Amino acid sequence: MNAATFSALAEPNRVNILELLRDFGELTVGEIAQRLGLRMPQSSKHLHVLANAGLVNVKADANRRIYSIRQESFEEMDQWFESFIREKEEQFNRFEELLIKKQATEKRNE
Repeated sequence: MNAATFSALAEPNRVNILELLRDFGELTVGEIAQRLGLRMPQSSKHLHVLANAGLVNVKADANRRIYSIRQESFEEMDQWFESFIREKEEQFNRFEELLIKKQATEKRNE
């Protein structure tokens, strides 16, 4: 998980490409361009950025390039986000405990 990943995901067309690959599996540059209404060079550029960020796999088949999701990258991302979620849940739990103590103290002082 690095800045290149976030940078790649910041562009809406790249997210659309990832969603296509998620939904349809392996696709060629031409198929991606056609389904998203993009020009081939534009699609190739976006796919190059996604590949450099480690988000997609590419394999050559004669003169075609076939792209697919690199599942490991999304598992890493999921683990990274989970670490933040766990930390926030712990903070909320501590805050809840503090509120309960404060409410109990206020009831005793009434």
